[in-house]
Formats: sequence, C-alpha cells, structure tokens
Amino acid sequence: MGRKRAWLGVLLCLALTVQLCIRVRAQEEEAQSVLIEAPSGVLMEASTGQVIYAKDAETRRSPASITKIMTLILIFDALENGTLHMEDMVTASAYAQSMGGSQVFLEEGEQQNVETMIKCIVIASGNDASVAMAEHLAGSEQEFVNRMNERAKGLGMENTHFEDCCGLTDSANHYTTAQDVALMSRELVVSYPKILEYSSIWMDTMIHNTRRGSSEFGLTNTNKLIRSYDGCVGLKTGSTSLAKYCVSAVAQRNGISLIAVVMAAPDYKARFRDGAAMLNYGFSKCSLYVDENQEKLPPVAVEKGKKEEASCEYEAPFRYLNVDGAAIGEPEKKLVLPDKIKAPVKKGDVLGKAQYLVDGKVLGEVNILSSEDVEKADFLYYLKWSAQQIF
Repeated sequence: MGRKRAWLGVLLCLALTVQLCIRVRAQEEEAQSVLIEAPSGVLMEASTGQVIYAKDAETRRSPASITKIMTLILIFDALENGTLHMEDMVTASAYAQSMGGSQVFLEEGEQQNVETMIKCIVIASGNDASVAMAEHLAGSEQEFVNRMNERAKGLGMENTHFEDCCGLTDSANHYTTAQDVALMSRELVVSYPKILEYSSIWMDTMIHNTRRGSSEFGLTNTNKLIRSYDGCVGLKTGSTSLAKYCVSAVAQRNGISLIAVVMAAPDYKARFRDGAAMLNYGFSKCSLYVDENQEKLPPVAVEKGKKEEASCEYEAPFRYLNVDGAAIGEPEKKLVLPDKIKAPVKKGDVLGKAQYLVDGKVLGEVNILSSEDVEKADFLYYLKWSAQQIF
C-alpha cells in the first residue's frame, strides 16, 4: 500500500510538472504573439541570418520606401565592382524631378555626387534621388527595376516583385514580405557595412547648385529610432496609404546586430514601438559565440602529388547564436581531416571540417579548404625527381 501511494505521488508530481511546462510554453507563445501591434514582423540576427521572431512573415504587402533598400544594394554593388565611384556626378532628369512623396527637390539638370545621392536616399528617403541614381546606373528606371528583381531572386526573396525603385507606386504588383525585407536588409548591412555610416546620421545638409544659384537643404533622418533606441544605426522607413507604416531597423549591442522589420503598422509611432519591442526581445534572448578561426591548421598529406602536403584554411569564421537567454560556454573544437588525399588538389577544395560541440552536441561546423593547388605527379615529374636524387 505504501509503494502504491509513493508511485501515485511520483505520477502526480510528473503530471503537475508537465502541466506547468505546457502552461509556461503557452504563456511564452502568447507573449510573442502580442509582442508587436503590426500584422507582420520579423526579427533576424544579421551575421547568422537566424530568425528570432516572426509574425505573419510570408504575407505579401506593399513595402513603400523600404523598397529603397534594394536600390541601395545595387548602388553599392556598382561601387564594389568599380563601375561607380563616390565622386561620380549624377544628373537629375525631368522625370526624376517629377517624383512626388518624400524628396530632396532635385531640379532637372542638377548634378550631385554619388555620396550625396546615397545620403538623400537613406537619410531623407528621396524618391527623386533614387530615380536619378537608377537612370545613372541602368539608363532607365525600368531597366534598373529589372536588375532589382534579378538581385532579389538571387537572395532567395521568393515573395517579392518590384515595379519601381523607390516604393512610391500603389501597384498591386509591387510587393514583398517581412521575411524578404529582412533578407535584403541583411545583404545590405553585411555585404556593405559602410551603409551604416550614412543610415545612422540624424541630420545633414546638401547644397543645391542650379540655374537659380546655390542653396542649402536640410536632410533629417526619417528613422526616429536613431535617437530613441540605444544602439540603433539605421536602416530605412516607408509609408504610403496602401503600405501604411513600415520600418527595417538595425541595432547593435555587445557584438550582436539585429534587424527588426515591421510592415503595415497602423501609425508611425506604432512601427517604432514595434521595432523597439522586437529589438528588446532579441537582445534579452540572444548571445553570440564567434570563433574567427585565426590559428594555423595542420597540412594534409597528398598522395601522388607534386607536393607532399596541401596547406589548409578555414572557409569562414564560426558563429553560433543562442536564443534561450543563457550565455554560451566555450565550445570544444574538433578538426575532422583525412590522413591523406589523392592529387590533384585545387585551391578551395573542401578537405574536411571543424566541428563545434558543447556536452557532445554539435552546435555547427565550418568547412576546411585547401589553400593551394597541388598537381598530380606524372611520369616526367618522377623522372626529373629521380634524376635530382641521383645527381
């Protein structure tokens, strides 16, 4: 009888524990569901691309001026490949001047350098500056938009289609999702971190030089989180009657960069509240482990090669994002390399991997590559080698 009571007690404790866990989990899910007021949102860690929070992230919505994130990607692509330079002069067309909405009031024939145009786009959200840059790079806005859509496909933005370069259109065929906005935001800030030097500027000025003379024009950042949220360094806002209020905000703290995307918020204050709420949630939950992989790796023996060994290098640093609120201990690194490989070996060939483990569980891994070519030894090579050994 005593044993039965003991077992009943154990079963009761287990049942209460399971019930408590279910209730806590349900409360956590409920808290997440009401984290933001806007219908769609995504929180992503930039260096890993890991999504920490998502709400209706795949619904297609009008993006308004956060469209310009892709415009900026193409501008920085051109700067990277050398077809564009910061000091290049860009001439505004009559069409660019005709843009409505947010603008910096460029006049037909007015010239500004590329750096000023970037500031006009990212700080003041200038539609006219966006179109002027599109025409400068592609000859026409439509050709530039074609390039935007191709770039989006390359980033895996499966639910995105652009019809203009600034987001001014109300066309139903101009759409994206919170998930896709996070993807293109990550591409911009990770590939071209210099953008943050511009997107974090609160106020600046430009000089209009036109037929009527010179005049100063003030640029004020449309992203109010720059001033109200600790660590915010950009990125882009947008609003139209169709899109309502959107923002993609980037904030950095303790080596962690978070991207908070809000779409279709009911008012401009709500988008910033929602952005701040997601960022607060992320910084409270996340810790990032980074191994830059700087130490020298052992070489791998090469069979029948013109060299006896192939030197190795890591493909990339290792990053692991923990989102349960706990700090990450120092993982154990395990090198998985073969004793010997056969020639030929090409630089960049995957030779093995580095695994990162905590308590025997693999957190992740990084490829180990050959850092050199090793040709296969042929008959003439062995003949020459033999002659050298004899003489």
